[in-house]
Amino acid sequence: MSSTKAISVDKLARLVGTPKCPTLIDLRTEADFEEDQRLIPSARRRNADCLKDWIGSVNGPSIVYCQQGHKLSEGIGALLRANGLPAEILEGGFEAWRDAHQPLIPVDKLATTKSDGRTIWVTRARPKIDRIACPWLIRRFVDPNAIFLFVTPSEVLAVAERFGGAPFDIEGVFWSHRGDLCTFDVMVEEFGLSIKPLLHLATIVRGADTSRPDIAPEAPGLLAASLGLSRMFADDLDQLDAGMLLYDAFYRWCRDATGETHNWPHTRPGV
Repeated sequence: MSSTKAISVDKLARLVGTPKCPTLIDLRTEADFEEDQRLIPSARRRNADCLKDWIGSVNGPSIVYCQQGHKLSEGIGALLRANGLPAEILEGGFEAWRDAHQPLIPVDKLATTKSDGRTIWVTRARPKIDRIACPWLIRRFVDPNAIFLFVTPSEVLAVAERFGGAPFDIEGVFWSHRGDLCTFDVMVEEFGLSIKPLLHLATIVRGADTSRPDIAPEAPGLLAASLGLSRMFADDLDQLDAGMLLYDAFYRWCRDATGETHNWPHTRPGV
């Protein structure tokens, strides 16, 4: 019998990548994790035997999963609820998500983490398109608590080395343009996120970021909105906060609304 505090793979898949996605906690044993070192998007590894060490970092609703959704998930979910924290378990655990061919993030692609588990990413100041799109992708699918440092272009590599961050969207680094692909394209591929909505969004981002509006009719609109945001905000982090909503909207359109049209008037007298 399913737990009354369980969520299906399909329902979780609709939440992943959205602002409403709960905190995801991977409770697999070390042995299980060694067999497949990937995570459900935005999840973080936690040791079920050390709950007291990390329970304080859980804010708001959470979804926990172990290998098959049995005792570790059930027990930790119940303990979280006993401490006043809303928690559900993933039905079937990691195996159910994997067997449904849902996206999984390879842990070896994650940036270095701080002592609190947050990843650090460093790029050039005054972002426009790629440098807003990439942080959106990271916060929605990789690390919801990621830290982004926007610095003088000539200092990106030095800052990344000094503070243990991953440089991105500059020449000569792993996370950057490759051929015709922009950095957002590269992150979608390397993070194992090649799902249809993100591939569609990546084409729009590429068109806007590389002056190729012909590859996606929505690219000029994204370019216009991005340049408008860059004029509205003098602070890069404020611009990023505003850009998160912009990319949330584009993602949901790519996922749910590409077939929807709108016209005015919706009806005409006598028709």
